[in-house]
Amino acid sequence: MSAKDIYHDQVRHALIKDGWTITHDPLSLPWGGTTLQVDLEAERLIAAEKAARRIAIEVKSFISASRIADLKDALGPFVLYRHVLNLTEPDRALYLAIRQDVFQTLFGQPYGELLCAEEQINLLIFDEESEVIIKWIP
Repeated sequence: MSAKDIYHDQVRHALIKDGWTITHDPLSLPWGGTTLQVDLEAERLIAAEKAARRIAIEVKSFISASRIADLKDALGPFVLYRHVLNLTEPDRALYLAIRQDVFQTLFGQPYGELLCAEEQINLLIFDEESEVIIKWIP
């Protein structure tokens, strides 16, 4: 099992505060003779539809000296997880959980917006101190 991101627990708490139920921590995805580990799986009951919305969340801290290097390290696993989920569980959306300042300085910039659009990256933006979700994109 890989090590948890330093903001793993903050994202977990933020999801629970937002009404989500954590169903797996981590979510195991068997594929090609190995098992991939996505940080969290959560679901939320949608009363009007009498169904549950299911998501998987990959948490990334972006705390190294180079946010571009962090982006490269986050993107590879995220894209792989998304492809495996699309094949095995197409009803589950995958989100990359990032802090608000990472969104503003990296993903909120034109190259970050382009990357999110082209690579189909859903974002969960959270505040690590108050442990709340600030924004979902899309």
